[in-house]
Amino acid sequence: MSFPRSRIAPVMVALVSGLALGALGALAGKFHNPVFHVLSLVFSGGWSWACFGFLVGSFRQSKIESTWLASSALAIGVIAYYLLKDFTPVTPIGTPVYGDPNGSNISSGIFVWGIAALVFGAPMGLLGNLAKTPGVGGLPFRLLIPLIAFFETYWRLDIEGSSAGSVAVITWSTIQVIAVVAAVSLAGHTVWRWRYSARQTDGQA
Repeated sequence: MSFPRSRIAPVMVALVSGLALGALGALAGKFHNPVFHVLSLVFSGGWSWACFGFLVGSFRQSKIESTWLASSALAIGVIAYYLLKDFTPVTPIGTPVYGDPNGSNISSGIFVWGIAALVFGAPMGLLGNLAKTPGVGGLPFRLLIPLIAFFETYWRLDIEGSSAGSVAVITWSTIQVIAVVAAVSLAGHTVWRWRYSARQTDGQA
């Protein structure tokens, strides 16, 4: 069985993007710089990984392909994340250090979160595919990622805010605001399109 390039290319893009997600999340935490700190907070958060799986599913036509591709890309991201956290320089100016004395933690992290990526990535991909449903029917699915981002950052601010530092607090608070704006915008756009369609239908009656 042969697969056309038009089908292989999007699959490879999704898998490479998963690799990049894991790499960026791991490497950003290696540098003592506010910009990299923000990137580490963003790309190490559960909501950003959920968003990635959701987006992978939203770009595929087949629901089956959306599920397995999202979970596979997330699993690759998990492997890259833990391997690069172990096999990278530990300080911006220091000597590269290879291997982690807690290597068993790396293996267990890959195993636990790899399984989680496969299990939860599939429904996220499917939900991303369902989010393409036009109108009010697809709105609950489109609101999913803003809601996940809002509640995760709310929880982090509540539990970790006092000890996480100002950069983390500002980052999580900003994500919360963006999530609320995105949810309101998505809901408003859907309502506007629904009312516009209703007026068009009435005008043709």
